[in-house]
Amino acid sequence: MSRHKIGCALIIYGDRQNTDLPGVLAELAAAGYDGIEAGNLNDGSRSPEETKALLASHNLELAGVHTGYGSIEQFEETIRFTETMGSKYLMVSGVGGQDTLEDYQRSADVFNEVGRRCNDAGIKFCYHNHSWEFKDFGGTTGLITLYDSTDPKLVHACVDTYWVQHGGEDPAAFLNQYADRVAYLHFKDMNPDGSFGEVGHGILDWAGIMQAVNDIDAEWLTVEQDRTDKTTEESVTMSCQYMRNTLGI
Repeated sequence: MSRHKIGCALIIYGDRQNTDLPGVLAELAAAGYDGIEAGNLNDGSRSPEETKALLASHNLELAGVHTGYGSIEQFEETIRFTETMGSKYLMVSGVGGQDTLEDYQRSADVFNEVGRRCNDAGIKFCYHNHSWEFKDFGGTTGLITLYDSTDPKLVHACVDTYWVQHGGEDPAAFLNQYADRVAYLHFKDMNPDGSFGEVGHGILDWAGIMQAVNDIDAEWLTVEQDRTDKTTEESVTMSCQYMRNTLGI
């Protein structure tokens, strides 16, 4: 049995995650997932306890919570939600400006403090990369600056395979290089035209990626496909089946 679990980020469902969460969870459970990744589900329609019970009724966990860049006070609300829901991972996308290395360094200061608060709550705070962090700033990149300017015990990496490839790097080599930093992964494939693809149905080297992943202490491998030209049911099932049947997760 694999030591990894397979999650699915609810971004693929758009607004349906808000209007039909029970139906979304039933679809993901039927597809074979172990858990979900979502934003703050505390929208007032149900209590955290009711949300946890709904997840449990489908044998699903809240793998992680995903949020955007903001003030420390804004992060605090999401930390409390993550803690209340019993999730161990909080992902953040984006920084407070990406035009200069100083922008990244200022964001790193915020991330160190948020990471400290997460650590105190038993949560791993993870930075989720896109491709723009790979822009060259005269021999370094925004992402390297973030990594170098944050405490690796407080700010971990959520590596997105698609965006690493889109940024001009090899995902397997990148994972090998930063293996000690990675705590969480987003699995997303790239179609030949550069668009998002179902895992195992695009051009990424999944054998190489999995070889790297097997040396990483990451509990969750979460499918995060922003958009698809298929039905959500078909898309999430294709990715999960490939991960189960071909990658052996």
